[in-house]
Amino acid sequence: MDYHPIDDQLIDTVSQTFKALSDPTRLKILHLLFHKECSVNEIAERLEMHQSSISHQLKYLKQIRLVKNRREKTTYYYSPDDYHVMNLLEQTIEHSKHTR
Repeated sequence: MDYHPIDDQLIDTVSQTFKALSDPTRLKILHLLFHKECSVNEIAERLEMHQSSISHQLKYLKQIRLVKNRREKTTYYYSPDDYHVMNLLEQTIEHSKHTR
């Protein structure tokens, strides 16, 4: 099999994704959203965190296209934007459980 190097732009995107997954708060948010679409208030309540902290993390996750939102009247609901990363997260969780 021939080796084809990854271009720098793709490397940067992959690196940003792993950076996002390295933060415990973002992991909790993504894990929750993998199972259920939620508003900022719902996420804050379920994770027992401040709404401002959740909003800050969601903004970051949205910028790198790991989450998307939809508006219903005055409330925004968040869900995964791409299930490839969500599947990676779930596999990593299962791996971690297995290796404990």
